[in-house]
Amino acid sequence: MSLTPNKRQTTKIASQKQALRDTLWEGLEEAKLWTYNNKGGWLNIPRSFPIILRILDLLSKGKPLSATYLDLWCRTFNDSFVIANKPREMAFASGFSGERAERTWMARIRLLEGLGFIDVKSGPSGPISYILILNPYLVIKEHQSKGMVDPSSWHALMEKMIEIRATDLDPPPPANAVTPEASAAPLPMTAAQLFGVAPPPPPPPPMAEPGSLFTASVSPVSVPSPTSTEGT
Repeated sequence: MSLTPNKRQTTKIASQKQALRDTLWEGLEEAKLWTYNNKGGWLNIPRSFPIILRILDLLSKGKPLSATYLDLWCRTFNDSFVIANKPREMAFASGFSGERAERTWMARIRLLEGLGFIDVKSGPSGPISYILILNPYLVIKEHQSKGMVDPSSWHALMEKMIEIRATDLDPPPPANAVTPEASAAPLPMTAAQLFGVAPPPPPPPPMAEPGSLFTASVSPVSVPSPTSTEGT
């Protein structure tokens, strides 16, 4: 599951699907479709979400959690954080109505918290004011390790994760893994470094000859004799 999505492949698949769709629905008006590119109100969710919701309902044992969990996701801004300041509205969107709607919704929230899918903080709206949605893959993996997830649902989730190239459950890289910086070609070693020999000391400066002030020889300078002016 360590493969990364290939943008070129994704674009090719999208083009093939659109060609097939246009063949099946000839003359289709794009305005009748709800497309991501030119319509607002979208949210990012994993393609494995239906299987995640199924596992949630199986873990809750007769108290379905999928609608409550889906409503929480739809109230985020792709930040895993929910401000639960509208409990009645949230209860209604989760499928609960009547006098016990909010109480039933709160019980579902506590059940999601008990299963580890969310974390709850109190605040101005009461005991359930802020909700943090945790990574469902990691939570489901923990339940699976305890034998609480049926094999069929777990295998379906693994297959879907491989299909969509989700890497959430991939093992972390080893501590001694080579990083791109460390894998750069090292500088060549000197002979002293290679054989463990200390480099030779620099040569001493030249010594002056005894009795001389300079080490370099000085060429004699010829001085012209004065011109005689007698007899002129």
